[in-house]
Amino acid sequence: MRQRRKPASPADRIPRILRRLAGRRRRPVHARRSDPLDSLIGTVLSQNTTDANSGPAFARLKEKFPDWERALDARVSQIAAPIRSGGLADIKAARIKQILRRIKRDRGRLELDFLGKLPLEEARNYLLSLPGVGPKTAACVLLFSLARPAFPVDTHVLRVSKRLGLIPPDTTTQRAHELFDEMLKPSQMLPLHLGLIWHGREVCSARRPRCGECALSDLCPRVGVAQTAPQRRER
Repeated sequence: MRQRRKPASPADRIPRILRRLAGRRRRPVHARRSDPLDSLIGTVLSQNTTDANSGPAFARLKEKFPDWERALDARVSQIAAPIRSGGLADIKAARIKQILRRIKRDRGRLELDFLGKLPLEEARNYLLSLPGVGPKTAACVLLFSLARPAFPVDTHVLRVSKRLGLIPPDTTTQRAHELFDEMLKPSQMLPLHLGLIWHGREVCSARRPRCGECALSDLCPRVGVAQTAPQRRER
């Protein structure tokens, strides 16, 4: 009697997903900055908006405040003015001011390069202690600017990874960060994050996923998709 093959675990499926998504990814605007403090501020500006809004807002903010010391000395309203088009300007401006004040108090100067020398969890915990910084923002700074093994989970990553069965359907964003940090190899974190974001924006959208055009359709356990999708050969 033939034994059933054990279904592949989520971790075992990651290499196949990465091969399918290879070349179909691009960095979000906030992920294109090497300075960790710039990356942190850029990620704050990217919250609850699109790259098309947050990118120009960051550029205007840096044009008005070439260094963050000037922003620290400015009023919240002065910080809010150049980022107005990015959405939630007053909230984000207050948050930026609070973050800068806290870093200056802790470090004596406005920089986050020291995080690259700390143990990973210490670096993560420091970022999480800053006003308005959650797991995704902290992971973005660690991964993009410091090349540390952290996996940011945004709305696209959360949605697509649930649909693919990489994480349970009721997983919270907080728990998703923990699961992916346990599941992924460090070398997989950046390409998978970028690939899932691209896939969530371009194919696996929230309301009308384009399953017929999906490169991952035969790997997707959603009802009716795996059965009806054509089988794909691995390259």
